[in-house]
Amino acid sequence: MTEETTTLTGQAPPAVRNWPALDVPGTDFDPVLDLLMSEGPLARITLPHGEGWAWLATRYQDVRQITDDPRFGRAELTRRQITRMAPHFGPRPGSLAFTDQPDHDRLREAVADAFTADAAKRLRPRAQELLDELVDDVVGQGPPADLVERVLEPFPVAVVGEVMGVGAADRPRVRSWTREIAAGDAEAAERARGELYGWIAETVRARAGSDGDDVYAMLGRAVARGEVGEEEAVGLAGPLQTGGEAVTHNCGQMLYLLLTRRDLLRRTREAPEDRGRVVDELLRFVPHRSSVGPARIALEDVEVAGHRIGAGEPVYVSYLAANRDPSVFPDPLRIDPDREPNAHLAFGNGTHHCTGAALARMQAELLVDTLLDRLPGLRLAVPAEDVPWRTRTTLRGPRSLPCTW
Repeated sequence: MTEETTTLTGQAPPAVRNWPALDVPGTDFDPVLDLLMSEGPLARITLPHGEGWAWLATRYQDVRQITDDPRFGRAELTRRQITRMAPHFGPRPGSLAFTDQPDHDRLREAVADAFTADAAKRLRPRAQELLDELVDDVVGQGPPADLVERVLEPFPVAVVGEVMGVGAADRPRVRSWTREIAAGDAEAAERARGELYGWIAETVRARAGSDGDDVYAMLGRAVARGEVGEEEAVGLAGPLQTGGEAVTHNCGQMLYLLLTRRDLLRRTREAPEDRGRVVDELLRFVPHRSSVGPARIALEDVEVAGHRIGAGEPVYVSYLAANRDPSVFPDPLRIDPDREPNAHLAFGNGTHHCTGAALARMQAELLVDTLLDRLPGLRLAVPAEDVPWRTRTTLRGPRSLPCTW
């Protein structure tokens, strides 16, 4: 990359802006991202780690263009250093997030049947049973309760365990590893990740002859048929096994927003038929991550928003910004369950659309329904400003959510 990058309109490229890693309070929107959105559809940024600068797209139309365009790839990220949020970067072979076509479809196909809308629908009764067990315990012990610790953390881990095929004997240690990885301590997380991935490799080998419909059985058979390498299977399964973390923190933000907006909470309680729209609008609104996710690399020169993005230049997209584009979502700072249409990008777009989107949405719906229906008068047990939030982490959300009812 050079500073001689030109635009198709003949105007100078945007100035390079530094985007520091901020711990933004609560569900507030990142002020740096807000500034970048106001300055233009494309920005150029530097992040706290890595090298050089990168493009950033914030407008809905441009985000969709980039994420739908195969001329922007992810695999190249594994072979070079670019400006990034994470201090360390070492994706494993098989990770869907860093795989381009045709390998991406080959790998995703191996587990696709476990993550369809129909699969989520079939799993829903079992997921409700798992949730009811947790809420039974909360009700039995009475208020107050930290709903992150008691419900929002264990529920997605249990659901993922069902989908992946984690046996009852292994669930305590898998949950322990998942907790360590999510906790934020880099050394402990790396140790737990190594132990988890070692267990995954053993499990995939052991399931090679299984006829089950869980992910480890699917991967075991795919490896045995030679369709997926064992190392790829482990790299594919790891993020899926820990994927419940996103549900925990997204739903933590959703509940916080419901419990701090009286009118929205009243409507959600009194009109159960509207809850699907409430969940969709909260998915659009919540700032579920800090900064941005993985970049893409332009594989050739591409025009975006009047700029020429040169071959080899990295590009980030912000789904958070796209979900607040006023040309698509009028009055975007208002939480409006009646918003129609609401084609938000909370689960991404294009090839790298979230594998577990249907599963995640199903869990969000169950959590909202069950907690509001079974905990009458649910409310925060502390002032809203005293709710502690995660810091120095990729995914945003409350560390705990003390509630009473």
